[in-house]
Amino acid sequence: MNHIGFGLVLDVADPDAVAPFWAAALSYTVVGGVGNYVMLLPEGRSGPKLLLQRVPEGKTGKNRMHLDIDAPDIEAEAERLQALGARRLEPGQVQEHGHRWIRMADPEGNEFCLSEAAAA
Repeated sequence: MNHIGFGLVLDVADPDAVAPFWAAALSYTVVGGVGNYVMLLPEGRSGPKLLLQRVPEGKTGKNRMHLDIDAPDIEAEAERLQALGARRLEPGQVQEHGHRWIRMADPEGNEFCLSEAAAA
């Protein structure tokens, strides 16, 4: 059976500038860049690659797809990510179907959710 992998591509204005944020946020390593691209890979574990792609147009609306970052303590993780350059998109937490998350954006404004990790 063939294994099908996948990667994520995030359009950004400056891949070199946002790569350190996403590397720290996801515990990824910046592998390197060429031309309009910078690639990040998980540190010591499996997971999708993240490719930051330079695009000329600015972000104008809500992302059609976003990342969810799972953490056991979303408030503490929100503080850590804010220190790295992220910002909250609204005060407080969103709660739905017994699950909590915080809507955030990276330093360029790309949305992501900081999601409460499921109990083991």
